[in-house]
Amino acid sequence: MAATNAAKQRTMRQEQLRELISKKGLVQKVLDTAQKMDEQGATLEATELQAMKASADIRLKLINKYLPDMKTQEITGEGGDALIVSVLKKRFDGVE
Repeated sequence: MAATNAAKQRTMRQEQLRELISKKGLVQKVLDTAQKMDEQGATLEATELQAMKASADIRLKLINKYLPDMKTQEITGEGGDALIVSVLKKRFDGVE
């Protein structure tokens, strides 16, 4: 089964958004902020620490809005066709 136009467009948009986020360096900025908070957290004022945390949270929310966590991975067969999986169910007592 070929992918639908909507699925193709969604994939294209996600790739474009990944490129945009990559070019803007949003993920790297979050990582840099986390490292700075880890290294200098004890010496920073409470307001500075809160501002850094808020900045990182805003960037993370923006990233998650456009690129949700990839918790599952779609598996397709050859040529993008549906993958057929056969499962053998076996009982613990040895009876099939």
